[in-house]
Amino acid sequence: MTDASAAFAARGSHHEVEEGLAFAPKFDRDGLIAAIVTDAEAGGVLMFAYMNAEALKATIETGVAHFWSRSRGALWRKGETSGHEMSVVELRVDCDQDALWLRVRVAGTGAACHTGRKSCFYRAAPTGPDALGAALTPVDDARLFDPAATYKTS
Repeated sequence: MTDASAAFAARGSHHEVEEGLAFAPKFDRDGLIAAIVTDAEAGGVLMFAYMNAEALKATIETGVAHFWSRSRGALWRKGETSGHEMSVVELRVDCDQDALWLRVRVAGTGAACHTGRKSCFYRAAPTGPDALGAALTPVDDARLFDPAATYKTS
């Protein structure tokens, strides 16, 4: 396996990273970078995940979102099991290049979450002085597919 991080520019000075045009993503000590994924048309947040250099390189080369699964310890192409593949419309990097924003179109039912929902963010947490310990509130939680039928275990 080749070192995928070699595909990216070396990190320069603070000014070069924040104002320059070289793509020099900053991976954390575990070799990961945060990735926020939103719907390209509606703009809503679909999911949050991590990428390592290999996942970022694969995403750029294929135009399909790839991530690093911390639980499986493996590269993961979003939609490889469910068919709800994410085509990247735009990939942005934040000011200090330690977080990514992917604007995507989701194939199939349009569901991004493994629970069958459009977004992984389908519950709201209350805020305010009396909110600690209060229950979550379901929002936009309609299932677009049956996870049990889609993710069959052997």
